[in-house]
Amino acid sequence: MPVQTALPHWETMPADLGAATREVKAAIRARIAASGRTVEEVFAVVERGIEAEVRAIETARERGEAVWPVIDYADIAAGTVSAADLALLRRRGCLVVRGHFDREQALGWDREIVSYVERNAFFEHYRGPADDFFSSVSSKPEIYPIYWSQPQVQARQSDRMAAVQTFLNRLWKHESEGVQWFDPERDAMYPDRIRRRPPGATSGGLGAHLDPGTLDLWMTQAYQRAFRHLFDGSVEQYDPWDAAYRTAGPQYPGSTMCSAFRTFQGWTALSDMDHDQGVLHTVPIPGAMAYLMLRPLLDDVADDDMCGVTVNRAFPAADERRHGLLLRALSGIPDVRAGDSVWWHCDMIHSVAPVRDQQGWGNVMYIPAAPWCPRNEAYSGSVRSAFLTGSSPADFPEEHYERTWADRTTVDQLNATGRRGLAIEV
Repeated sequence: MPVQTALPHWETMPADLGAATREVKAAIRARIAASGRTVEEVFAVVERGIEAEVRAIETARERGEAVWPVIDYADIAAGTVSAADLALLRRRGCLVVRGHFDREQALGWDREIVSYVERNAFFEHYRGPADDFFSSVSSKPEIYPIYWSQPQVQARQSDRMAAVQTFLNRLWKHESEGVQWFDPERDAMYPDRIRRRPPGATSGGLGAHLDPGTLDLWMTQAYQRAFRHLFDGSVEQYDPWDAAYRTAGPQYPGSTMCSAFRTFQGWTALSDMDHDQGVLHTVPIPGAMAYLMLRPLLDDVADDDMCGVTVNRAFPAADERRHGLLLRALSGIPDVRAGDSVWWHCDMIHSVAPVRDQQGWGNVMYIPAAPWCPRNEAYSGSVRSAFLTGSSPADFPEEHYERTWADRTTVDQLNATGRRGLAIEV
């Protein structure tokens, strides 16, 4: 393969997004051409692989088979997950962990969160959704901007959470080229919110999207290296489980950004939820990112357009014309019980189905797998400050409800895992 020149890159958001988009698209096309292939030929390789996966998922659904892998926590803890389950997990990139926490403990956490917000008069002071992305769910509120309740921190720092996070982190290739890209045994504590959706609720759901970034995925040097096989014509070598270069690079600021590198996004159920009650759906194909990254390079997309991807918004993936093949595979979680947890690969297209007159509660704590790495260590300082002051973390709207609240988690209530996750000396 010929020696390649570096692609143009912007480590901060370019002033002229249209010009930068045109420049980087032209450079990627030229690099692919230098490999002796065309963009169309490279995209066709990806499309054939995606079509095969989509057909397999559709066939499984037609047969009434589960699309989402389901693994018992006991098997993860004992190291007895079968080779077949591991293979399916790597193929589908998503997982339900049955019995991750005891059901009664999860229901107790849910009650304690309600008591926590009521004791601190949250509803009297709630100012409405500050995040435009989540305002579409139309409940009052559905996403609670609460981060430091004792149940949330207890779950984040528990041994059972650490066991599952390590299991998931180890699915990734975390060492290569003489570099350890992340430590699979240590997670950064990435604080996120809670969702509580009551019986009878009507919610608009969330459209199909991704969360790992926006234009920075094409335009920053770290991501250009992470997606090198997509941009240099060697697409057959692309591995969605390879963490190389993902854990150090910057991300363009925006209202939907995630400063941390997450191997998996996830949530822990605080109530029982049936599969048809406005639940999470994913396109369970980890390699679909290759399709999304190459699709804007085709001739039917304007030179200043990345198929609708821009800054300050989530990465959209709901365009039937451009994403229709992928959306055929959109599949919801099975029924879950309080204490189960749900996980999906960080690159995965996901959505939340709308619901009318919901039956039963729909309550979760968002807790991902975010292994310790340079990117997460850099973010940990702001997380630690937010924890100590009861503030909203830097990735989220500046609402700061908990600054004056009684009974939020304090340093003396952190165990060794919690202190390591916040980089507080044990």
